[in-house]
Amino acid sequence: MRVGILSDSHDNMHAIRKAVDYCNSQKLDAVLHAGDLVAPFTARDLLKLQMPLHIVFGNNDGERLGLKAAFGGHIHVAPYTLSLDGKKIVLMHEPDNLEAVAVSGLFDLVVYGHTHEVDIRREKTLVVNPGELGGWLTGKSTLVVWNTATGETELIEL
Repeated sequence: MRVGILSDSHDNMHAIRKAVDYCNSQKLDAVLHAGDLVAPFTARDLLKLQMPLHIVFGNNDGERLGLKAAFGGHIHVAPYTLSLDGKKIVLMHEPDNLEAVAVSGLFDLVVYGHTHEVDIRREKTLVVNPGELGGWLTGKSTLVVWNTATGETELIEL
């Protein structure tokens, strides 16, 4: 299974469209978004993904009722745990308790965002921050593709 990992899109609709096009063209099996969508109108394009989408709220997602209405069951309060391809995943936005979660051995993958900095490393588990999809701080719109079978990750710059 190949999983797209996104975060911190911050209303950058151009970058969101590019990410949706990329994920659909690569026929990924699922997409995780680690928060900071910001506005409900981002659903117009993110819901064009042709695979399951799992999102957590970020600290800039102030209009939670609107986001919940727009994304329905796709958006959750962090930390959110799920399983994909038999792998245990925790999806969060802010890296609170990140190190403790990473070394706990309870998860195969820990995904976070918030810092806008790419972080891909293996503790007892794989830790991924895909950087920022929005590209507002770094000038780079990035996402990560994780292969659940091999454990390999690929950083994609759009």
